[in-house]
Amino acid sequence: MTLYSVIGAGVAGLSVATELAERGAQVQVFDPAGPPGPHGCSWWAGGMLAPWCEYENAEEPVLRFGQEAIGWWSKRTRVTKAGTLVVANKRDLPDMRRFARRTEGFTEVGREKVAALEPDLHGFGQGLFFEEEAHLDPRKALQDLYRGLVDRGVIFHKKIAPSGLENAIDCRGLSAREYLYDLRGVKGEMLIIRAPDVEITRPVRLLHPRIPLYIVPRGDGVYMLGATSIESEDSSRITARSMLELLSAAYALNPAFGEAEVLEIGVDLRPAFPDNLPRIRRLGRTIYANGLYRHGYLLAPALAKGVADLALHNIHSEMVDEDRA
Repeated sequence: MTLYSVIGAGVAGLSVATELAERGAQVQVFDPAGPPGPHGCSWWAGGMLAPWCEYENAEEPVLRFGQEAIGWWSKRTRVTKAGTLVVANKRDLPDMRRFARRTEGFTEVGREKVAALEPDLHGFGQGLFFEEEAHLDPRKALQDLYRGLVDRGVIFHKKIAPSGLENAIDCRGLSAREYLYDLRGVKGEMLIIRAPDVEITRPVRLLHPRIPLYIVPRGDGVYMLGATSIESEDSSRITARSMLELLSAAYALNPAFGEAEVLEIGVDLRPAFPDNLPRIRRLGRTIYANGLYRHGYLLAPALAKGVADLALHNIHSEMVDEDRA
């Protein structure tokens, strides 16, 4: 049986390894950092499976492929299907109307419905409710994929993959930039806070004149705040402006967030190609799967299926970059 070597144990690598193993392939995974953890940008994601919301500022494949992600992840980890609520302060309602024009799959809701969906939101008279969207806990999802692979007999090597591997699949993100010259890093910043006096049950996006911000519940009064996307490759620290925006967004949703405890601050670089869509390229004996940008959990399933189709059956999906492969 052919042995496939997946390089990288982030969301891309684990999803690819899962898809291959579930189709009966023999798989091994190399990552010098070991099992999933804070060393990977996948660890710091929001975990929103929100293809319709993301479509507001993304290309059509994000919407189409993203809709497949909810079912894919639901078979492998816990997915909460509670939808997404988009709100805006009164002065920013033009931003909400613009958001609505650029996407689909939502219902316009008024003050009573907003309050019924999220009683702990304060002062929002209008919103957009994307009922079919979902979310997951990224860290649990990574760990569930890892455990599922181990249970299938996949061997994880805590070391750099040796050169010259046959049937190698490189999912290393920015570390593969020496071969993927058009790959760039996009900085993402996030906070994890604990606010036991606030109960929000689904992802909420607060539209902002400069950048939309979101809050995702993780359970037990813990929330992830994020959505900063900065064209910078400095991952050493969070900016003061981003910290203020994230905390101000939470306070605008409910002043009780002002008493929240900051548990973690995360900064990392997301790999992205010029059009912010993922690519599959075959260069020599290696397949490269990369460029998930800010859509890691949303597009990893489609990326994994495309890699498996190419590796196992030489079927070229839409994500295969024919011009460079």
